[in-house]
Amino acid sequence: MGRLFGTDGVRGIANADLTAELALGLSVAAAHVLAEAGTFEGHRATAVVGRDPRASGEFLEAAVVAGLASAGVDVLRVGVLPTPAVAYLTGALGADLGVMLSASHNAMPDNGVKFFARGGHKLADELENRIESVYDEHRTGAPWERPTGAGVGRVRNYDEGFDQYVAHLIGVLPNRLDGLKVVLDEAHGAAARVSPEAFTRAGAEIITIGAEPDGLNINDGCGSTHLDLLKAAVVEHGADLGIAHDGDADRCLAVDAAGEEVDGDQILAVLALAMREAGTLRGDAVVGTVMSNLGFKMAMEREGITLVQTAVGDRYVLESMKEHGYALGGEQSGHVIVLDHATTGDGTLTGLMLAARVASTGRSLADLAGVMRRLPQVLVNVRDVDKSRVTTSAELATAVTEAEQQLGTTGRVLLRSSGTEPLVRVMVEAADIEQARAVAGRLADVVKSTLG
Repeated sequence: MGRLFGTDGVRGIANADLTAELALGLSVAAAHVLAEAGTFEGHRATAVVGRDPRASGEFLEAAVVAGLASAGVDVLRVGVLPTPAVAYLTGALGADLGVMLSASHNAMPDNGVKFFARGGHKLADELENRIESVYDEHRTGAPWERPTGAGVGRVRNYDEGFDQYVAHLIGVLPNRLDGLKVVLDEAHGAAARVSPEAFTRAGAEIITIGAEPDGLNINDGCGSTHLDLLKAAVVEHGADLGIAHDGDADRCLAVDAAGEEVDGDQILAVLALAMREAGTLRGDAVVGTVMSNLGFKMAMEREGITLVQTAVGDRYVLESMKEHGYALGGEQSGHVIVLDHATTGDGTLTGLMLAARVASTGRSLADLAGVMRRLPQVLVNVRDVDKSRVTTSAELATAVTEAEQQLGTTGRVLLRSSGTEPLVRVMVEAADIEQARAVAGRLADVVKSTLG
């Protein structure tokens, strides 16, 4: 059996890769591993279980709930809510475990299982490894120890979770949104009820699109991975801004009044300045990844804010934030973590805070986002090469040095091997898009000839 856990839980095609049997088995294994670790000691264990609207989430939720209850864990079933809502409720309710069923921005046939530890934090890698090991051991025949009688878990719906989470979002906003007109694209996903309710309670006039999930249309031509509908709607309705979420609403991208995209780096820049002004940007630092746009780094340097860069992936951003006590971090894709108010990326919270900055300053989103200029970025994937030699090839190092000298201080080169495929990613940024394309093309040719 190959490794099940990736960087964001267990994902695959529902009912093919991710079956009901797998979901049930992983849930039982998680309960046993956490019990062994002492998480449940001295009390009856409780788990919060939520999902996005995918049709497959219905049977996978049933499997997860059955597995947990059969292992003696009481279950609070919160229904369709965003991933960050499940994380928040896990912490707020003092639960021992949270489980979210979602494949985020992936197409509808996929689904996933993601576990949260007590407090709403991602499970430690060693616990995920142990869960996988225990699951595999029992999958091949070792019997489980099963409680009986009053020892089995009880299951109840926790409908209060919706209002509790929305109240949390409103409660952490620095100011209201009265006077703003906002278009919300919910990707027919988990935030289809939460986000419109939160923005409305905060005082905004809203127009919603992509807010009619039917179990089959999640992320289908809408949401943060397909911004064209939102761009058109913002312009059509004369809105101040637009907010787009993905299927599980852990990310947020935006659109200004002219229909121009505002990406994760720009959102981070706007929020970093707002938080510094409020005295909540600890260390005057923001955490990004090595893929953060050079324009973002240059803007933060100009504003006296340190950009701390990690490997690609919001998990690495979060690890750095927790280790060093930073308050704000995220990715270009729109995963933004405000650690004082969330333990994971929260698209609804991010959108609310961005809109609050527009409302409090009276400035347009385009004006605020203008604190940084996105440099053109070209990414080329070079396939079927020996990615293990990307950091040791002298010829490749020479080519990179020459490219960096050509780009000077207004450009950047990044070569990195894929974690899942036999390919090397060549990323080039430059002040001019044609220069970026030319340099990326030359470097891709060198990678192919050197490592192919």
